[in-house]
Amino acid sequence: MKSSKYILPIIVISQFCCTSLWFAGNGVMPNLIENFNLNDASIGYLTSAVQFGFISGTFIFALFTIADRFSPSKVFFISAILGAAFNLMCVLDNQTLVSLMSLRFLTGFFLAGIYPVGMKIATDYYDKGLGKSLGYLVGALVLGTALPHLLKDLFANSSWKHVLIATSLLSIFGGLLLLIFIKDGPFSTKSKGFNISSCFNVFKNIDFRKASFGYFGHMWELYTFWTFVPVLLLMYQKLHHNIVFNIPLLSFAIIGVGSISCILSGYISEKLGVKKTAFHFLLLSCLCCLLSPLMFYQPNKTLFIIFLIFWGMVVIADSPLFSTLVAKNAPSKNKGTALTIVNCIGFAITIISIQLLTTLQVSSTSSFIFMILAIGPIFGLLALKKKSVS
Repeated sequence: MKSSKYILPIIVISQFCCTSLWFAGNGVMPNLIENFNLNDASIGYLTSAVQFGFISGTFIFALFTIADRFSPSKVFFISAILGAAFNLMCVLDNQTLVSLMSLRFLTGFFLAGIYPVGMKIATDYYDKGLGKSLGYLVGALVLGTALPHLLKDLFANSSWKHVLIATSLLSIFGGLLLLIFIKDGPFSTKSKGFNISSCFNVFKNIDFRKASFGYFGHMWELYTFWTFVPVLLLMYQKLHHNIVFNIPLLSFAIIGVGSISCILSGYISEKLGVKKTAFHFLLLSCLCCLLSPLMFYQPNKTLFIIFLIFWGMVVIADSPLFSTLVAKNAPSKNKGTALTIVNCIGFAITIISIQLLTTLQVSSTSSFIFMILAIGPIFGLLALKKKSVS
């Protein structure tokens, strides 16, 4: 086997570049609303379209065991190219909400061949220290997700279309990088082919099932929080008329800082254990959900930003740990399928929470609506409390 020193950095860089597609639409959301005469509820619809596309993609990928039947690097590359193409089409003129939702759906569909497949590639190379490896990988996802907000700030004096062009080019580069340098890993095993039962049989393992339930609770909160970070900043700004935020830059910082906590959580888990570390981070993010209404009404903007940055760190820190628990308790021949189907269900849950919070936010100005994000972490904490998950 070739030296694996360069393997993880390449996977991380590729994942970062390609997952910048995820929130590319959110990064230019005000421009989409203004240029194509959309309404304020469009943020929920367009974000959910990506999530629904990802869910559909992960279901198809899992059903046909694509990540376990074919070279994961080739699957990643093809998905990166197609995702970039559909993302780029959003710059075309005369878009409607339906056409934009369709393009975001297709972008999300091919993200299913990037994020979980990237994790599958990492598990094929790293048997020991998987939590730490996935910490870097999920950290790349976080930074890639936050990147469009930074690009929006950098391109503030030029066309919003440059954000979408830049993210598409990054995705193409990331796909090429992984295709050229990463081959099938030493721990890779091939599935025999189409097997619908493999999507469901993985849940017969009680440890796998409970780890998955913890992940599902985490997902209820995560993407809804990320979606509403600019809204949280805007709400605070409206409550305190003398305060003006640089919302794109702060959104990047609040979401992007989670990349650091993902890496840290991997190292912490080697000392405390994966389950215990995940439990404590999930508990902290649950407390942030419950405390969020109080933070809106305190006048210190610095304290509010620090709170959101802390929330941004703890809301994602447990993600690589849940993926580690899921991967460790999945059968080796269907590991890619197991990771994909769990991602599929987890992202289906995000649509419910995003749409619920969108509906509440459009019809109410109350800051207490963000407390509903605590439902997921509470559910996840109860699942993790079971002693059989190690």
